[in-house]
Amino acid sequence: MAAAQLDSQLCFALYSASNRLTSIYRPILEPLGLTYTQFIVLMALWEEDNISISRLAERAGLSKATMTPLLKRLEQKQLIQRQYLADNERQKNIVLTKAGRELSQKSEAITEQAFCETGLSKKQASEIIRLCRKIS
Repeated sequence: MAAAQLDSQLCFALYSASNRLTSIYRPILEPLGLTYTQFIVLMALWEEDNISISRLAERAGLSKATMTPLLKRLEQKQLIQRQYLADNERQKNIVLTKAGRELSQKSEAITEQAFCETGLSKKQASEIIRLCRKIS
């Protein structure tokens, strides 16, 4: 029986591509004091603000355990606030602050710069996104 070949594995190709994209974003986000994962959470909030932590974790594709320290850091940066729900003191919603909303104005330039560094055409990127959504 032959051993699996690393370079022919879909999982490894996706893993490598994900790592490369994260490394592309790192220097772009560094001046803003953001990590790639924090940026993902902010993008999710720019699309749907004032949502539960569970919904935000689901939308960003992150575990709830990952969200707690990540949200704490975003709150320290004054980009989000955790707000208790009036009818349920145990549940909190995440809300963008004014600074968090204003940061969205830079997001298109950030994503465009990162996209340019991939060397992909818009058509290629759209096809990769379509295929990845099929898997997830």
